[in-house]
Amino acid sequence: MTVTNVDADEFRYVLATDGLARPLLDELELEYDTRYGDFFGERASTELNRYPAELFSASHGGAFVVLLRGGVPIAGGAFKRLDPETAELKRIWTSSAHRRQGLARRVVEELEAEAVRQGYTRIYLTTGPRQPEAKALYLATGYSPLFDTELAPEVVGIHPFQKSVGGER
Repeated sequence: MTVTNVDADEFRYVLATDGLARPLLDELELEYDTRYGDFFGERASTELNRYPAELFSASHGGAFVVLLRGGVPIAGGAFKRLDPETAELKRIWTSSAHRRQGLARRVVEELEAEAVRQGYTRIYLTTGPRQPEAKALYLATGYSPLFDTELAPEVVGIHPFQKSVGGER
């Protein structure tokens, strides 16, 4: 059994075009295509390129963070401005070699903290119907589903969630 020193992990804010983000985005694209195929009528690359990279930069009210272990990106995520009060989380990902360590939760918590630092009071996000682990993560971290949780996931389609953060401005 390998013991990992998570105290050595480091969050680093980068541009979405930074080389540290590339391995995570590449793996995310492969995972989306594997899980969804043509379910949404488009390839994952279409979704991943839907928004200009600059929307995930602080100068545009966004953020892109990677979690590094020994200088290697193992998880990450981003947000962009949805409206003046709301950050929209996107691209939450953990490397397939580092799953089941609570890293996605750490990324979500870090992004929430950064959203609060930037003055946001609400977070919105969506996930797909074939990502039960993401749905479980968002429910476990206090997000409210904006869909009927009794319906079958593929009947719901895109699963939206929201959460209030940081109090009022």
